[in-house]
Amino acid sequence: MTPASSVALQADGVRVTLGDTEVLHGVTLALPAGRWTTIVGPNGAGKSTLLKAMSQLLPHEGRVRMLDRDAAAWSHKERARTLAWLGQNEGGAEDLLAQDVVMLGRLPHQPWLGAASGQDHSAVQAAMRETQCWDWRRRSLGSLSGGERQRVLLARALAVQAPLLLMDEPLANLDPPHQSDWLRIVRRHVERGGTALSVLHEITMALHADEMVVMDAGQVLHQGRCNDAATHRALEAVFQRRIGIHSLAGQWVALPNE
Repeated sequence: MTPASSVALQADGVRVTLGDTEVLHGVTLALPAGRWTTIVGPNGAGKSTLLKAMSQLLPHEGRVRMLDRDAAAWSHKERARTLAWLGQNEGGAEDLLAQDVVMLGRLPHQPWLGAASGQDHSAVQAAMRETQCWDWRRRSLGSLSGGERQRVLLARALAVQAPLLLMDEPLANLDPPHQSDWLRIVRRHVERGGTALSVLHEITMALHADEMVVMDAGQVLHQGRCNDAATHRALEAVFQRRIGIHSLAGQWVALPNE
């Protein structure tokens, strides 16, 4: 799964306008391959917009490169096999069984109107077991709780078996034990040679990543390793020093300042 390039995703002067408002103001950054990078910042910083632009889900100005190739040059199917997406508050498919929802992640690997192969079924089962949702594979998506639904959608992304895994607020509706499970899943993806990029509001969870991008007002303020003091100072500053980054039990955590 390891990409040949050392850069997984690259943005060069990316601008996005939604309605009459420019949301991203010429963002330039390069995200390393084989690492987990997380994007953080206050509400309205442009985090989700940047993630969607780099995934080619939003029209934009500027250039995005994916694994050393212009992202616009990839065919839809080729890109769908290379980049797996998990968005926030995804709707639709309420009547589909959970197993069928996860099987949607295998569509980029199947011929047009072709039946699912044994490899497709194996990938679906492995993804659902990894996210601990195999037991309700025959329940409809609409019958699941928010946390159960999120685990099925994560399984769909994993079933793609893509080297690039992009996730927008993936911890929504997950309780603390399943948030910990999510951390292990992302780590395994990276250990297998994959690259992960996530938008997170949970700063302490975000500090578990390898790299961090700090955004505000549609711009990147800082990019660096999660264990660097400079990254911690940038985090504290972007949240107006209402939080502090501290070492606790061998981990970095964000705590409110009094």
